[in-house]
Amino acid sequence: MTRHLPPGLGRVMLGTMLVVLSYSLLNPVLAVRLQTAGASNTAIGLVAMLPFISVALLVPLVPRLFARIGVGQAYRIGLVLELVACLGYLVTDAYVAWCLFGLLAGIGAAAAWNATEALIAHNVPASHRGRLTGLYQATLGAAMAAGPLLPGVTGIDSLQANGVAAAALALALLVTGPASVTALKAMHEGGPTMGILSALRFRPSLVWAAIVGGVFEVGLGSVTTAYGSQTGLNLAAATSIAGALGVGSFLLQYPTGWLADHLPPRRLFAGGAALLVLSGLAFTQATHWPVLIWVCAMAWGAVGGALYTLSMIRVAHDFADTSALAGTSAMIAGYTAGGALGPLVSGWVFDHHGVAGQGLWLGVLALSLLLIQLRRPAVST
Repeated sequence: MTRHLPPGLGRVMLGTMLVVLSYSLLNPVLAVRLQTAGASNTAIGLVAMLPFISVALLVPLVPRLFARIGVGQAYRIGLVLELVACLGYLVTDAYVAWCLFGLLAGIGAAAAWNATEALIAHNVPASHRGRLTGLYQATLGAAMAAGPLLPGVTGIDSLQANGVAAAALALALLVTGPASVTALKAMHEGGPTMGILSALRFRPSLVWAAIVGGVFEVGLGSVTTAYGSQTGLNLAAATSIAGALGVGSFLLQYPTGWLADHLPPRRLFAGGAALLVLSGLAFTQATHWPVLIWVCAMAWGAVGGALYTLSMIRVAHDFADTSALAGTSAMIAGYTAGGALGPLVSGWVFDHHGVAGQGLWLGVLALSLLLIQLRRPAVST
C-alpha cells in the first residue's frame, strides 16, 4: 500500500502526529494551571476555544495560500507559528497573552492541519482510503492518549510539560524539513475547482457530523480536566481524563477505517451518534459514580474521532472529481467549529448547571446527528 504513496507524505503524517502529541499534552496542563490560579470554567473554556476559532476563520483562505506558496511550505510555516505560541506560555502567565497565543497557534494549525488532510485525501488510493485513513487517525489517537498521561508517568510539572510540548513541535519541523515535503501536491493540475461554501452546501450532513465529532473529541478535554481538578484530583489524575479521550480515539480509528471500506456510511454515522446519546445520559450520573468521567471521556474520544475519520473518508470519495482540498477544508471548518463550541458551551454549562446539565446538552447534540442520519438518503460506499 505504501508503495503508491509519495515519499514526503509519511513525513507529514509523522510531523502531524508530533503536533497532536504536543497539543494533547499542553492543553490539559494549561487548563490545570488556569484552574489552580482561580480561573472559572468559562474562562478556561475560552482559552481552549480560541485556537479553533482561528482555524475555523482561516480555513477558507488556506487553498489560496497553498496555491501561492505550496502545500509543503505552508505546512512548515504553520508549525513555526505553533511553536512560537507554545514557547509563549513558558514566559508569561498573563491571561490576555495566553488568549493571543491561542489565536496564533490556531493560525498555524489552520495551515498544517488542512495540508495534512488534503494530502492524504488526494494521494491515497481509493481501494485503501478507509484503512489508511483509519491507521493515520489511530496514530493521532495514540498521540492524544500519550500526551495527557506523560505528567503522571514521568512526574514532570506543568512548566516541564510545556517544554516537552515545545520540543515535540521542534522535532516535527525537523522531520518535515526535506525537499520531498515541498514536492507534495494536494490537487490535480488544471482540474475542476470548488470553493469551501460550495463544499459545505454539497455535503451538509457530513459537515454536521464533523461539528459533532469536534465537540466530543477535542472540545471536552480541557473543561473536563478542569472539572476533575476542581473535584480535588491532582495534575496527573486530572490530565488522565484527557488521556482517556485519546485512548478511546486510538482504539476505534483503524476499526472505523476498516468498517468504512465494507459497510454503508449512514449505518456507521447513526451507530456512532446513538452511542454518544447514551454516553451523554451516562455522564449525568458522574457525580454519584466518578468512574463514569473516564468511561464517558473514552467514549467521546472514540466516537468523536470516528465521526471525523468517517467524514474525511467520505470526502475522498465524494469530492474525488471536484476538489479534495475544498472537501477537507469544509470538514475541518466544521470540526474546528465543534472544537471551539465544545469548551465554551461546556464551561458555561458546568458553571451554571453542573454535571447533569453537561450530560444533557451533549446528549441532545448527539441526538440531532442521529436524527439527521436517519432522515437522509443512504449513500453507498
